[in-house]
Amino acid sequence: MGSFKIGHYTNLNKGTGCTVILCPEGTRASAHARGISPGTREYALLSPYRKMDGINALLLTGGSAFGLDAAAGVMRFLSERGIGYDTPYRKIPIVPAAVIFDLPVIDSQIFPTADNAYQACQNAREGNQEQGTVGAGTGATVGKWAGIEYIMKGGIGLAKIQDGDLKVEVLSVVNPVGDVLDQTGRIIAGARRDGKFLARENLTRSWITPTFDLERNTILGSVMTNAILTKQQLFYVAERAHNGIVRSVMPAHTSFDGDIIFTLSMPEIEVKIDLITEIAIEAVSQSIVNAVIQATSLGGIPSIKNS
Repeated sequence: MGSFKIGHYTNLNKGTGCTVILCPEGTRASAHARGISPGTREYALLSPYRKMDGINALLLTGGSAFGLDAAAGVMRFLSERGIGYDTPYRKIPIVPAAVIFDLPVIDSQIFPTADNAYQACQNAREGNQEQGTVGAGTGATVGKWAGIEYIMKGGIGLAKIQDGDLKVEVLSVVNPVGDVLDQTGRIIAGARRDGKFLARENLTRSWITPTFDLERNTILGSVMTNAILTKQQLFYVAERAHNGIVRSVMPAHTSFDGDIIFTLSMPEIEVKIDLITEIAIEAVSQSIVNAVIQATSLGGIPSIKNS
């Protein structure tokens, strides 16, 4: 599983960026969107009812729908290297993509481009442990339910769990409307005023409909594993892995979130489906917590590290 390569393009001046996962040959993939408002490209191919079984790369990006165009840069990078789905005419790279809404953080006129995504591919490497305010998580924020003046910084989080020969790694882009909770259920990042989390004072306040203009939110997760899984099983793992979001975000999966979990498998070892799903759930939860712990402040938005 070590041959999944992660690369980032980060624009701290404009508050946006993108992240690419380059997949080894033979990677199978599926995905499940539980959020009401996902922004995607080639998502339909990942359905267990579609013919396509694998992908060559996954792009996670800022810039809302504008950022989806950046996938062309990933396709160019792969095409130059002869990577893609084989046809009689040429190889066609299969590159699903998903976006977060980060436009208002610093500059709403700037979003990741194809050249930026190409650069992320050039930066991709095995064992990349960059987290926090980087790549697609550059403009990510949390706790938006109370208003933009109370938000804190989100970002990219990683988590790895190994059980014998089974390996699971999760990369999450954390940009929810809700607050982030640790494993004890304590709020660690979210809507805050004068150093106090608003939902601690009145939990039901976080259940109300946001009334501000930053009500487009998403957690994007990618579960990478070496388990041998069919496409139907990969879909099932993606569907179940959303429970990791529920463990670490409150409220989760609101009508203002576009949460998506992707599952990528470089098939090596046989495993029980319930084992891989439980590990995936826990790794998603851990990655969300790690994202806010590792994030640094940007554009005046505070973080755990820089309160």
